Amino acid sequence: MSDRCEICGKGRLVGNRVSHSNRKTKRVQRPNTQVLRAVVDGRTRRLRVCTRCIRSGRVTKAG
Repeated sequence: MSDRCEICGKGRLVGNRVSHSNRKTKRVQRPNTQVLRAVVDGRTRRLRVCTRCIRSGRVTKAG
């Protein structure tokens, strides 16, 4: 299952983990996604949504 917001499309960020001796290894930063029930086109659906979309009101929660 992918870590991708179904509203804004925010996905994972890949970069380097840098040690004290300046060695680099790959690391992944994943968005804080939550599964919630939301109203889409008048129907209730389960969506994987990032917390920024939930907080900013881009999603109307079902309930």
